[in-house]
Amino acid sequence: MTRQHPLLESALAFRALHEPGRPLVLPNAWDAVTAALVQDAGAAAVATTSAGLAWALGAADGDRLGRERALAAVARVAAAVRVPVSADIEGGHAEDAAGVGDTVAGVIDAGAVGVNIEDGRYEPDAEPLRTVAEQAERIAAARAAADRAGVPLFVNARIDTFLRGAGGVGPTLERAAAFLAAGADGIFVPGAVEPGTVKALVAGIDGPLNVMAGPGAPSVPELAALGVARISTGAGLAQAAHALVHRAARELLREGTYGPLAGGLDHAELNALLTRV
Repeated sequence: MTRQHPLLESALAFRALHEPGRPLVLPNAWDAVTAALVQDAGAAAVATTSAGLAWALGAADGDRLGRERALAAVARVAAAVRVPVSADIEGGHAEDAAGVGDTVAGVIDAGAVGVNIEDGRYEPDAEPLRTVAEQAERIAAARAAADRAGVPLFVNARIDTFLRGAGGVGPTLERAAAFLAAGADGIFVPGAVEPGTVKALVAGIDGPLNVMAGPGAPSVPELAALGVARISTGAGLAQAAHALVHRAARELLREGTYGPLAGGLDHAELNALLTRV
């Protein structure tokens, strides 16, 4: 008898959370304590932010962290919570499709049941996006690695057309169709929050749409009404938290006062969050 993978139930539960009109809301975390806080706030799942995670480990965002450090961080996040975890693996932490498959195998070993894989490039003088064919090959490798592991990993294909100014709705829909055909389960289009654009993407994509929201974007109920299935904050929480650190440090050093420290979480409460799992 074939033995069921221990992550199977979590992976199926995570898949079921992607329901157009009733979106999965993900305040992205970047380490064990932020993951525990997001879970404690009531999140049905935890997703990492690659930028926040990289910054916490002393690296810049943009495929600079490396696979081993990224996977170790994902493992710490997964160990800190009881809800499903999805890992932002940037471009796949690999030079080629086979390497993306190796990264995905490592993500599953780390305890995550979802991944984001982006088509943006960061190499100097490179085109802003990978070609459709190259990115489809990388997504197919991710799908194959998950299938070999026996885990229905949710592969969220991130399309950076809007984020990089590399195309509008038409090119985005073309990429989405190719990536879904290659094995992606959902499509993530950061930078697209204008209601008309979101509506066109929902109508044109044969799969759940993920958008990245923050100040100035439509509210969660408004995005739900447009048919969005997943809403994430990207690096937004990390940026807000780091802004607080900067303000508090600056006031302490310049004024000698402690205003931004008011309202901090109780020491015992934070300790308790990391002793419940």
